[in-house]
Amino acid sequence: MKQLALDIGLATGPTLANFFAGPNEAALQHLRLWAGEGSSQATRSPVPTYLWGAAGSGKSHLLKAVGAALRAQGASVGWFDPGVHGRPEFDEGWSAVLLDDVHLYSTAQQALAFNWFVNAISPGSGAQRWVLAAGSLPPADLPLRDDLRSRLGWGHVFQLQPLDETSRRAVLRQEADARGIFLGDEVMDYMLSRFSRDLGSLMQLLGQLDAYALRTQRAITIPLLKAMLESE
Repeated sequence: MKQLALDIGLATGPTLANFFAGPNEAALQHLRLWAGEGSSQATRSPVPTYLWGAAGSGKSHLLKAVGAALRAQGASVGWFDPGVHGRPEFDEGWSAVLLDDVHLYSTAQQALAFNWFVNAISPGSGAQRWVLAAGSLPPADLPLRDDLRSRLGWGHVFQLQPLDETSRRAVLRQEADARGIFLGDEVMDYMLSRFSRDLGSLMQLLGQLDAYALRTQRAITIPLLKAMLESE
């Protein structure tokens, strides 16, 4: 029976502070201005924002980070992604609506996302709410119903660029440091040469490696990485 590793080595979730911007500094600064501490509902612009880019460019990280920042300020937000099923109602108490991976929405999910969008921009009570959405394609190319697709392109649109190898190394090093683990150059070289170079996949691999190292009480080395993969 495998022992459960304690979470003492796990880093915190996505935040705006631990997002490595690289070529995406403009998008990060936009989100910081909107969701930063000290900003209030009265000073925030309700103009929608849409992020798009390839897998691993940081879209979901930024949406989750914004949600975390708003909740830390006592705000409530609505979250929707392709994994959410049923028909959750729009909540008048929300200060923002976050729509992730919109390119994957089913017909029913598109209808719900459109309902949330309209209620956010034209609420029955209170001020307009912000809509922050993300997808893999620019708004005009999204495989969505026309009314939702056009609304996603109404406001600010940012294309997120994947990080180059130097930046990916910096992110992996930053995440390892946050977890309190030592990630040697040889292990990083092995990860970048043998596995998907998608940053999200690399971060997931690092998390699995950290948990396996805790469980086996061993330092992170290439033999440990190989042993982890063989044990799966």
